[in-house]
This record gives sequence, C-alpha cells and structure tokens, in this order.
Amino acid sequence: MNLTDALRTHRLLAIVRGPDPDAALAAVLTLADSGVALIEVSLTSADALGTLRRARAALGPEFGLGAGTVLSATDARAAADAGATFLVTPALAESLDEGPRLGLPVLAGALTPTEVLGALAAGAAAVKLFPASIGGPGYLGALRDPLPDVPFVPVGGVDAESARQYLARGAVAVGVGSPLLGDAVRGGDLDALRARAAAFRAAVADVPAVPSPR
Repeated sequence: MNLTDALRTHRLLAIVRGPDPDAALAAVLTLADSGVALIEVSLTSADALGTLRRARAALGPEFGLGAGTVLSATDARAAADAGATFLVTPALAESLDEGPRLGLPVLAGALTPTEVLGALAAGAAAVKLFPASIGGPGYLGALRDPLPDVPFVPVGGVDAESARQYLARGAVAVGVGSPLLGDAVRGGDLDALRARAAAFRAAVADVPAVPSPR
C-alpha cells in the first residue's frame, strides 16, 4: 500500500492496544465498520499477532491494517506473516530497515529534527511525531518551518480538538489511541466506540489540508 497517500486521504490512524484479544478484535472490526480506514494493532497487546490474523481474515487483503510498536526485524517479519500491510515504530529501530525489505512501508517514530532526518534517510514513508504531547501543535509547526515536506503524523495524547490543531499546523494525519478506543479494548461499549469514531472522523474532515510552502 502507499501509506503516505492513505494517511493524507484518511487523516486518522486508530491505535488498538489492550489486554483482551477478543475485545481488541471487536474494537478493530467496529472501527472498520464505522469508516476508520487505517488501524494499527500494537504488538504490546495480548496475542497481537493473533488479533492481526483474525482481523485480516475478516477485513480482506486490501484493508489498511498495520502493526505497531514494531522494534526488531523479527517483530517486522512476524507482523508481515500475520497480515500487516504497514509497520509503525515508536523510535528509530531495527524494524525501520526490515520493513522495506519485506515490501512494507514504515511509519517511523521520531521527536527531534535529527531523528526526523534519520527516519527519512532510512526510508520511512512518514514520520510518527512521538510523543507529540511533549511539544503540542506549536512544536509541530516549528519542525515544519525547516522541514515543510515531511509527512508528519502526531501520536500521543491526541484528542479531537488537538487533532484539528495538528492538522491545521500541517500534519498529514493523526494517530489516536485511548481517546478514541476508550474502554472498548477491555470489553467496553462498542456503540460508544462507534460514536467516538464518528466524532473523530468529523473532526479530521473539517480541517482544510495545509499545502507545502514550497
């Protein structure tokens, strides 16, 4: 998949992480049914690879389903075998090199300008600004002044309001975990998850895309 284009189009990446594999699967399927087109299952979840396999079987080969917290080449290969079509890292990691060898795009975690340039040099399709909450939308704006063409995806503490602010500052998409998932990953109310998904989709759709200044 062309991850950069998908991020620009859909603008929302849902991050599923939890202790209950069945609840995690139900959350993934509910999000997909609610129109969320890009979903990451964190490998820190209980039986994350099993959740990926079951979700891929249910959603088909074309759905934007990725693996998160992918740190090693072994993790990357296991995620690919489980059906992930993209990889997400929290930092510059061994998996950043392995993803392209597997034909999988990588959303690579970075925080500083040096890390951002390192991610791009290693072939990242986009840069996960993490943890974005440290600097907020203003920090993203400061990064984009010298790096206007980098496809940034802020992750960490992103709610509906800050999602709008990040997009207004030039992010191509935002990654959202607990503010979107709530208690759904622990067997909570899936109707409430549907409502939150609708609210986040509306929030990101409302903000005009920011063109590159160059």
